[in-house]
Amino acid sequence: MSVGANAGIVVNDDDVLLVDSHISPAAADALLEDLRTITDKPVRFVANTHWHFDHAHGNQVYPAEVEIISHEASRAAIAAGRSKSGRTYDLFTAGIPDQIAGMEAALDTLADASARSELEAELESLKTYHAQLQEVVPTPPNTTLSERLTLFRGGREIRFLFFGRAHTEGDVVVYLPDDGVLLTGDMLTAGLPYMGDGFVHEWIDTLERLKTLDFEWIIPGHGPPYQDRARIDHLQDYLRDLWNQTVSFHERGQSADEALAAIDLTAHADHFDGITGTGANPAAVRRIYDLLDGTAN
Repeated sequence: MSVGANAGIVVNDDDVLLVDSHISPAAADALLEDLRTITDKPVRFVANTHWHFDHAHGNQVYPAEVEIISHEASRAAIAAGRSKSGRTYDLFTAGIPDQIAGMEAALDTLADASARSELEAELESLKTYHAQLQEVVPTPPNTTLSERLTLFRGGREIRFLFFGRAHTEGDVVVYLPDDGVLLTGDMLTAGLPYMGDGFVHEWIDTLERLKTLDFEWIIPGHGPPYQDRARIDHLQDYLRDLWNQTVSFHERGQSADEALAAIDLTAHADHFDGITGTGANPAAVRRIYDLLDGTAN
């Protein structure tokens, strides 16, 4: 089962809040099934930390009485169909049919029974995931905030906070002050976050405001939870360097392709896996060019 991203579970005195609804209705149903091994309390609240498909395409499984909470900009994006179209969705899903065809062709060349069995399992999983994507009906949240919303559920305070644009135009973090826990969506991930819809220059300042909160644990949108607050500083340094270098290439009239091949981010290799030489993520650099050209959503 492909779930796409982390989902937070907050069990209150009488009910449950889920943070992010997964990548498809089937994934959302699987989460609810697993939830029953933890508690039989009803899900009354769901949060979408942002509008990307891997965090919001399970919304449709919830009945109308469940409050689905997001920033107003995230609701608008989902209502406009952006979670199931455009550059980001296509980047992660458009190639799946070709992948399936390639795997099917590869099966015809495999004589080893073990290797064939492994590939058949991978193929079946990918076909299932592709079928699940077709079942999605983007379902906008029914409760929104512009800056702040607070729930008091029994003895727990739950804050939904917007500190500014970052990974998208509507990133909301979920803060549990009494528990010392911060759920960040993809504003923070365990490694480098995807930046294809980001506001890279604003992201730095948004993270600075985020750091004013008092928390012990970060539960990111992808990857394991962590406590090391220095990771926020490392991401800010990376974003600042990426932005400044990209702006320099843009000002010299060089193309995005020229820039992404030549940008040097090796100074950050100690903090982020996968940086082995010059070059930057194409989606990130092209997004910065869109921002500089005034063509970004």
